[in-house]
Amino acid sequence: MKRRRNCVVEGGIHSDLIQLQGSRRGGACLLRAVLIFILAAVGCRKKDGELAKAEKSSGVKSAVWFEDVTQRSGLQFKHEAGEKGKFFMPETVGSGGALFDYDNDGRLDIYLIQNAGPRSKAPNQLFHQEQDGHFKDVSAGSGLDVTGFGMGVAIGDVNNDGLPEVLVTEYQAARLFLNEGQGKFREITREAGIEDSHWAVSAAFFDYDRDGWLDLVVVNYIDYLETEKCFDRAGKPEYCGPNSRPGTVTQLFHNMGAKSKGQVRFEEVTVSSGLGNLPGPGLGVLCADFDGDGWPDILVANDAKPNTLWINGHDGTFKNDAAARGIAYNEMGVAQANMGIAFGDIAGTGFFSIYITHLTEENNVLWLQDQPGLFQDRTSRTGLANTAWHATGFGTVFVDFDHDGYVDLALVNGRVRRANDVAGMARAPKLGEPWSAYGEKNQLFANLGNGRFREISRENSAFCGEPNVGRGLACGDIDGDGAMDLLVTAVDEPARLYHNVAPKRGHWLMVKAVDPKLGGRDAYGTKVTAIANGKPHVAWINPGYSYASSNDPRAHFGLGAATRVDTIRIWWPDGKEEEFEGPETDKIVLLRRGEGKSLP
Repeated sequence: MKRRRNCVVEGGIHSDLIQLQGSRRGGACLLRAVLIFILAAVGCRKKDGELAKAEKSSGVKSAVWFEDVTQRSGLQFKHEAGEKGKFFMPETVGSGGALFDYDNDGRLDIYLIQNAGPRSKAPNQLFHQEQDGHFKDVSAGSGLDVTGFGMGVAIGDVNNDGLPEVLVTEYQAARLFLNEGQGKFREITREAGIEDSHWAVSAAFFDYDRDGWLDLVVVNYIDYLETEKCFDRAGKPEYCGPNSRPGTVTQLFHNMGAKSKGQVRFEEVTVSSGLGNLPGPGLGVLCADFDGDGWPDILVANDAKPNTLWINGHDGTFKNDAAARGIAYNEMGVAQANMGIAFGDIAGTGFFSIYITHLTEENNVLWLQDQPGLFQDRTSRTGLANTAWHATGFGTVFVDFDHDGYVDLALVNGRVRRANDVAGMARAPKLGEPWSAYGEKNQLFANLGNGRFREISRENSAFCGEPNVGRGLACGDIDGDGAMDLLVTAVDEPARLYHNVAPKRGHWLMVKAVDPKLGGRDAYGTKVTAIANGKPHVAWINPGYSYASSNDPRAHFGLGAATRVDTIRIWWPDGKEEEFEGPETDKIVLLRRGEGKSLP
């Protein structure tokens, strides 16, 4: 059966999804449905023509953007799923990874999460990037070489000593590791007051009360019952879905401040903050200022349930306002299987858009913020609905890969339930059993600069050519050339590192923003605007997005033909604004709070 295409008719009607039902006015119903179908077909052809015209005028050509450099980089990590054959649901949900500079030598290191269980011989692995760009396995003795049913990772300096800590999420646990320097970490979960017996998946550090100390939000999934068995339509054993069990609450931990370097203490405020009022099967998370008031909010991507957008009340409380702001459901008013989250200014408006990945049988959704704090589903209008193939997406990022001034889109795919002939999905025998029926190809989209995207997956065989059961996707400038590279994790497969080789790249700038009064740590939540040739480009200091992963925290800008930045404006997390003199492009700059010009 051919896959039905989704297109939008004015008024938001998806005619392809209409199913005729019995009615006492059957003839009228049928006529009306036929008319809608005709209008939809015309609309689809019109939109396809507009997209082709936009692609022709944009000058975007087919190009190879990534090469697989895993082997030559020295990155040797094989993800292990420890309960094979038992259809243990947690093995289909993890695991992610992190790109972060744990020793402050200016080079991004890598941390990768295992899922083989606490009694396995497959620990999480830490890789240090050497001066020659080679990654050295330094896991043994680091303190991060722990085992468990690992899901994801969050990075943040919780004691303001300039060294980033590591938070690992697991099935039935969240574990905090203190960075003691010299490549050594010590678990401080219990003494720090972090208690999570749920199925923790994604997490993020952010300063919700703007007191200078990074707080922690942990997104938990369902209340999984290990003895529960699920089956497909043919009666064969299959992984259970999110609706088989109730969801659990997203937990919020307030950082009480560190009285000494080694002392860290959090207080759980899940109930008092309001987050405990609405459990949900959470998978993805993003902490950012969604309503433009200068205070960070919390977006949780819920699996098969409405998304929740927790708006910061400035007094330690949050209120879910997702429905009112248009981001709880898609444009059909349907809650889909929400997984990973990408955010970025796709159209140069100064406002970020949100992209959330979904199941193969659904559409991933792009919510455009065309007014502060209000979102609309613009997936079809941006060319992201009619893709080369549909797949189950997890990790996803908005990044300007070719430095033309507009962020592009990448996502990794992999099913959570077996493909079958009815769905038209090809098996992936190279993955072996049982994963051959779950593999799908990743995808890549170029931003045309006019509010639309063009898919370039077929031209990028290194990143998109082979099926995988993709989960984590992290982005960062690995080799210091200013171009963002990609780290991919997949179930029961090696992690892969992709080097950005996009041709004819424009100029770029990368900004590291720190506050010396806070130990010189990355100022999470900072909004950075780089103005070049009179055009503003906006990015954020925020590593916590995609899926179960942590990204390069520096603000990255593609600047096209600009050879110099006019000025850089910084909105610090506490709402204060500062302006810095613009540098020449094609460099990494360090901006310290207090060294620029304060703005009223």
